[in-house]
Order: sequence, then structure tokens, then C-alpha cells
Amino acid sequence: NKELFERTFPADFVAEGIDQTRGWFYTLLVLSTAIFNKPPFKNLVVNGLVLASDGQKMSKRKQNYPDPLDMVKKFGADCIRCYLINSPVVCGENLRFSENGLLDLTKEFLLPWFNAFRFLLQYISVYEKSSKTLFAYDESQTNNVESLLDLDKWMLSYTQSFLLKYHFEMKSYRLFNLIPNLKDFIETLTKWYIRLNRPHLRGDFSADSQFMSLNVLFHCVLQFTYAVAPVCPFLAEHYYQHLKIYFHEPHVNDF
Repeated sequence: NKELFERTFPADFVAEGIDQTRGWFYTLLVLSTAIFNKPPFKNLVVNGLVLASDGQKMSKRKQNYPDPLDMVKKFGADCIRCYLINSPVVCGENLRFSENGLLDLTKEFLLPWFNAFRFLLQYISVYEKSSKTLFAYDESQTNNVESLLDLDKWMLSYTQSFLLKYHFEMKSYRLFNLIPNLKDFIETLTKWYIRLNRPHLRGDFSADSQFMSLNVLFHCVLQFTYAVAPVCPFLAEHYYQHLKIYFHEPHVNDF
């Protein structure tokens, strides 16, 4: 189909290991240049090699690597995916695989994310019991600037800045910047916004201020869940299934 080929050529990106520099990459480039006088891809994503912890090539004969299925059972597929995305591998360099790296990522990113999610659901439950009203996320209220606390406004602004930067990095294929951005957001959400705004979130002042702050926190956690889905699809889907029951109306996001 000539029309389809011309519409999709050159490819948006091609991804392979660095060992293909003189193989597939070279062959594609030579053939495309000779036939069409232009490169066959707009972006080239090159990953390095994952080595054993001792720096040697992983070998079935030497058994110098952990069983992948055991790693998935112990840490989860999302943790391993994040670990690799946050490693030198996505910069075309080699990585010495280490379980300590998975543990660090769990402590610094996945657990704080879970804690923020759990905190939100716990205080939604507190709000519903004290106000005898079911909580329903209302996205339009996040635009009602006059009724928001300064801290709520700041967190909403920070979330939008994070999303713009995150989208830019994704579109630029700079995967190595994704996890640092995600970690910074979760740290800001948990160590600053939630800690400083805890009195309003737990309803120390009024039910109205509690709802507005919970609504802002819900919005930030939800937007983060959308953003992180390509990186942590299983956890994002799990959290989303718990969040969507609080939607005020059917909610669609085209992230």
C-alpha cells in the first residue's frame, strides 16, 4: 500500500540495543538513503546492555543472574520497569543489575506513591463519616480559585508544571528523565502538601474546607496516576480502579 507507506514513513522512532549500531541501524540507514534519500526514522532510541552484578555478561551457563520471574514475584513488574527506565541502559550505556537498586526505587518512589494514595482514601472515609455525605470528585471545583486555600492553589500549579515537563520529556523520548520527575512530584506531594495541609484534610476547620482540600488532593493523585500509567501500568490501573468510584460523573482522560 503505497499511500499507507508514504503516510507512515519515516518511522517516529526505532528502538534497539547498542549492538545494532553496525547492524540493523546501519542497514536501515543505508537502504533508506539509497532508495529514498532520507533517513528511515525520526528518532533513534538506543539501549545499553544489562550485565550481571559483577559486570560480566549474563550467562545461562554461569547462572550469574537472578531468575527474572523471581524478581517479578518479589518486586513486581512495574518496579523492574521503573528501575530499567531510570538506569544508564536508556542512555545507551551498560547496567550492572542489582537488587539493591530495586529496593531503593521501592522505598523512594513506589511506597511514597502508595502512602499518598492510602492517605487520600483514609481521609475520604473520615470526611464521609463526619459529614454523612458521600465524597464525589468534582474537577470543576479545582478551577474555582477564589474558594481555594493558597496551599491548594500552589499544589494545583505545581501539578500542571509537572505534567507539562513530563509530557515534554515523553515526546522527546528522554526516558531517563521520567523517574526523577515522578519522584520529585511524589516527594513534594507527600512531604510538603499533605504534611502542611493535614489539618484541612482531616477536617479540623470545616467540612467545606475539608472537601475542597480533599478534592485538590484527589485531582493531583488522579493526574499523577494518568501520567505514570505508561511507566507503571499495573499499579496505575490498580489505583485508578479504586479512584474512579468517586467520580462525580463519567470521566475521560486522553493522556
